[in-house]
Amino acid sequence: MAAGFKTAEPLEYHRSFLKENCRPDGRELFDFRTTTLNIGSIATADGSAMVKMGNTTIICGIKAELANPTVETPGKGYIVPNVDLPPLCSSRFRQGPPGEQAQAASQFIADVLESSEVIKTEDLCIERGKLCWVLYCDIICLDYDGNILDACIIALLAALKNTQLPKITVNKETCMPEVNLEKRHGLRIHKHPVSASFCVFDDSILILDPTAEEESLSTAQLTVVTDEEDRLCSLHKPGGTSLSGEKLQECINRAAARQREIQKLIDKVLNSVKTVQ
Repeated sequence: MAAGFKTAEPLEYHRSFLKENCRPDGRELFDFRTTTLNIGSIATADGSAMVKMGNTTIICGIKAELANPTVETPGKGYIVPNVDLPPLCSSRFRQGPPGEQAQAASQFIADVLESSEVIKTEDLCIERGKLCWVLYCDIICLDYDGNILDACIIALLAALKNTQLPKITVNKETCMPEVNLEKRHGLRIHKHPVSASFCVFDDSILILDPTAEEESLSTAQLTVVTDEEDRLCSLHKPGGTSLSGEKLQECINRAAARQREIQKLIDKVLNSVKTVQ
């Protein structure tokens, strides 16, 4: 009976739970799904991490390549994030060039990297005007069940903290870079941005960490990004119903608490990886 109700009237089915301040999967309105993290899962990458939030699964691999700095920014390297939502993660996605949602997610990640200053791109410069690092951050969704932005940010932050770059010296005679793969060093992570995503139901009820079904039934979506100093790095709200200042503050407070939880989780997993090594 419940299964039939859910299929025939999905919105009414969800409303029947929301009235009781809970959700079909047993969570309260402001609960995240269980979040697990693996770091260093891709041996061929310079840094990697895999995140699971409920069923949503994201893997991030970082490859560092040497390049020439741009003329406009001779003293900086650059970071290129790319979010891939392949058909294997959900039947909603098709083969071919990146769809609108993947492009929007890539742009969101690029904006967060810039606004939060996770890494100062000056740190990626090896020789001004001549040589720098480019970090290609490939973020791939393996299983899509809503709220990919939060999972992408965690995977990217953990992978950056796991990244080890080889030592580079420029030969004075040949002016060519020489790579020492034996000597590696980590990236300097200046800030730890973490996001919290919400959905609005019936223009008024806020829920946290929505599943794919909850996203599809919502009237608005909102993602709040904060760092360890409780600084608001980004507020992403692509249209939909407006929110009161009070509700917005509620979201920012929850995002700040989530930031602390995730930073602890990343540090704990990183430490256990170091212990094993």
